[in-house]
Amino acid sequence: MLDFFTIFSKGGLVLWCFQGVRGPAAAATAPVNALIRSVLLQERGGNNSFTHEALTLKYKLDNQFELVFVVGFQKILTLTYVDKLIDDVHKEFRDKYRNEFQQKGALGLLNGTFDFKEDFLRLLRDAEESSRVRAPTVMKTFEQSLKSQKTVKCMIETRGEKPKEKVKNKKSKGSKKEGAEAVTAPGKASAGDKQPPGAGDKEELTKDEILQKNREEFFRRHKKAAEKSSKSPKPEAQKEKGKKPRVWDLGNSNAKVLDYSNSATNGSAEAVPAEEFDRDTALGDRNREPGRLYDLEYESEDEAEEEKVTQNTSKPSAKKGGGLGGMFGMLKGLVGSKSLTREDMDPVLEKMKDHLIAKNVAAEIAVQLCESVAKKLEGKVMGTFTTVTSTVKQALQEALVQILQPQRRVDVLRDVMEAQRHRRPYVVTFCGVNGVGKSTNLAKISFWLIENGFSVLIAACDTFRAGAVEQLRTHTRRLLALHPPESHGGRTMVQLYEKGYGKDAAGIAMEAIAYARNQGFDVVLVDTAGRMQDNAPLMAALAKLIAVNAPDLVLFVGEALVGNEAVDQLVKFNKALADHSMAQTPRLIDGIVLTKFDTIDDKVGAAISMTYITSKPIVFVGTGQTYCDLRSLNAKAVVAALMKA
Repeated sequence: MLDFFTIFSKGGLVLWCFQGVRGPAAAATAPVNALIRSVLLQERGGNNSFTHEALTLKYKLDNQFELVFVVGFQKILTLTYVDKLIDDVHKEFRDKYRNEFQQKGALGLLNGTFDFKEDFLRLLRDAEESSRVRAPTVMKTFEQSLKSQKTVKCMIETRGEKPKEKVKNKKSKGSKKEGAEAVTAPGKASAGDKQPPGAGDKEELTKDEILQKNREEFFRRHKKAAEKSSKSPKPEAQKEKGKKPRVWDLGNSNAKVLDYSNSATNGSAEAVPAEEFDRDTALGDRNREPGRLYDLEYESEDEAEEEKVTQNTSKPSAKKGGGLGGMFGMLKGLVGSKSLTREDMDPVLEKMKDHLIAKNVAAEIAVQLCESVAKKLEGKVMGTFTTVTSTVKQALQEALVQILQPQRRVDVLRDVMEAQRHRRPYVVTFCGVNGVGKSTNLAKISFWLIENGFSVLIAACDTFRAGAVEQLRTHTRRLLALHPPESHGGRTMVQLYEKGYGKDAAGIAMEAIAYARNQGFDVVLVDTAGRMQDNAPLMAALAKLIAVNAPDLVLFVGEALVGNEAVDQLVKFNKALADHSMAQTPRLIDGIVLTKFDTIDDKVGAAISMTYITSKPIVFVGTGQTYCDLRSLNAKAVVAALMKA
């Protein structure tokens, strides 16, 4: 049973609506609005199905008249006739009001009356009856089966006889072996090697004698090998079982040295001595504006290429003058005021899909993007001088830009100032797999926040990886050297909260947030241990840390080098956070930090894969090793790099 069926224009004007369940007329409003926000506006039309709470929505686009057909039903139901119904309604509605759409256009939608209830009920009855009445499956006759084509002779097998295919293979192998023997035989003769006795008389021997000879030769060889192994010298002293721990010259076997649980070291500027080093090496760009987060830049060569193409195409046309051959050659491949079909777009979409995969977009995402573009363009009337390739390429570019632009922009500075007004620290948690650059980019974000006048407390919650605390301590020392307390009125702008190794990360984060609240820090950056998305215990520990401390922002740190793995990482991280959370509405990833962007040239597909699968924005982009190598995402620059040939 259907909950509702609605037809509306892409401009948002509802033309006709059917409600199959009693209730308020606005019951279909929330699901349809969710479909528009999450699918239609975000260019995610690769799948014609959408789930919203307890409802499943299926939709169909009419690109010629800019219409959308949506049907909604309970997701626990399996309605096999829905696809047929939506196709039939689409065809019937178009045919009935075609003239009104073509003659009046937008005014026809505003002033028109669409009496479609009787036609819809008739189509609904036909679709339901067609799903109920199914023709019984008819068994094949003997004449239609493959067995009837075989003769009795070919099915008889005699004992000891092999199938024909195997015999053929054996013959071919035998012929190769004979050829190899023919090549090696002259070499043996020239070397003067003696042939074994009776080699030429083997054909005269019986099968039993040949078998007996082969057995004797095998036992002789086995006996010689055993004698050689017995003659090998035995080692004088066997190695002792078990591994001995390596003792380093500069190391210390006392585990107490690695324990930093003394709370007196936290919060005091004396615990972190100042360090002197080259400022230009740490900062990189001298001409930068302090505290500004620059956009990601990419120099596009499309305009230069287009100028070259126009120059090359204009020269032969000028030579040919007004010849008909030149005119028809120029118009070749153009679409003349006709509606696009799937057959027209399939070759272009196939090339676009391969191009996206080559640019490091996940294969599954590339297929869905091309499918979304096909649904958006199918049936759309093209201009006279417009090629199919340029139309598909432009639609794909628009879809990619729309995907990279977030539904909700994350403004960290504004949120930090809002937290200041409530006299509490703004908490950011970093998570991700091993080796993606969480600690390094945490230090870059710390530097950016300090330059904007906010004090930062770094919580060392990676209590698993050796050297994690020391790495953050080094970053803190360098950041203090760049921004000493003397430059900020005696205020310490960055400190490290550490408790050593082997402690509970959630407890350390809780203590760090409480310490930041008491000491008046503006921001707390929580560094967590890297973990693979398949490691259930570590994912449970991360979910516990997020659930207990309720950070304001959860950032997933992912590297730009990954392809299909990006989808798997983000899906499983979100799933683990949802599964291990005790809250009714679990806390998931809020944004993405894309690292190592300077190592990929124009293979920027990971940005598309991550934003498509999560619908979350890329908040920061890491582009190098210095503290200034932090950028905000520029969607147009990324798409320009992605579409570059």
